[in-house]
Amino acid sequence: MPKENKPKKDSNKNLHNAKKGKNDEFYTQLEDIGRELNHYKEHFKNKVVYCNCDDPRVSNFFHYFSYNFEKLRLKKLITTCYKNQSRDLFSNNQSDKAIWLEYAGDKNNDKVPNPEEIGVHELQGDGDFRSKEGIELLKKADIIVTNPPFSLFREYVAQLVEYDKKFIIVGHQNAITYKEIFKLIKENKLWLGYGFKGGAGHFINTKYEDYATASDHKEGMIRVSGVVWFTNLEIKKRHEDLMLYKSYTPEEYPSYDNYDAINVNKTKDIPSDFDCVMGVPITFLDKYNPKQFEILGMSASAGYSEDVVGIPFLGNKDARPLINGKNTYARVFIKNRKLEV
Repeated sequence: MPKENKPKKDSNKNLHNAKKGKNDEFYTQLEDIGRELNHYKEHFKNKVVYCNCDDPRVSNFFHYFSYNFEKLRLKKLITTCYKNQSRDLFSNNQSDKAIWLEYAGDKNNDKVPNPEEIGVHELQGDGDFRSKEGIELLKKADIIVTNPPFSLFREYVAQLVEYDKKFIIVGHQNAITYKEIFKLIKENKLWLGYGFKGGAGHFINTKYEDYATASDHKEGMIRVSGVVWFTNLEIKKRHEDLMLYKSYTPEEYPSYDNYDAINVNKTKDIPSDFDCVMGVPITFLDKYNPKQFEILGMSASAGYSEDVVGIPFLGNKDARPLINGKNTYARVFIKNRKLEV
């Protein structure tokens, strides 16, 4: 794994500033897109792919799908962007109208998506994914693939669920703790994809200072740790068992003060012989196999919420998972299905 950003406390300062200022347009690298989407090839045959948070003239999502259109056997590619009419990648979306592009494949057999093969259409509005025009395009699509604004992640996913769309999207792992997102994970309606190399992504964006160490710095980009891919398309990793090799002991796995469950600090240390409730780090979800484990809930950061926590609460006020009065950070409550009687 790459070295953590330095100073550590500022490692995600760019992300927090972007969310606060609503300037969270982090353009995804082509190599990161290709590395992830390589695992989903069988899903794209004869499908309409929609990238609805991209400037299609500079988007690497549009580049990937247009240049791999025939290889993936796509039916159509549609992309839209929010306001931006300038070819300047960092034009701050200040134009009045947006456009949408559609591509239906190579027509002159040169295996290149030429301008004359790409339909360019002007939108009446600003291209927001929530607009009437954006929703009409969404309805025509089979699979949505993009990097949506992190500040609107809840709303973005809610729309995909409302219109029953398949998707592969970039988000931050902190979104796992949003009750709306966690509910979908618990109900097996959303899960993690294969992920970014080293658990961090380098994004094209010149608005923020890069805190990456010299060895992990890339010119013209910023490094954001904790970014992941979310999807509801079936992938092989979701059906692979996590190998368990440790045995339970009360000394190594203490119980919580306020939950009838044991604490597990690392996913790799989940005991193989414990058949009751365990609290594991949220990073466990990267290894989650629904046939091996059952997700019961997640520790709340404040007051008890039965629909989120999922197991009885033994305390009075603090719903965090406590051991000897000390917080152990966010935990997902699980049980090993293969040990159930």
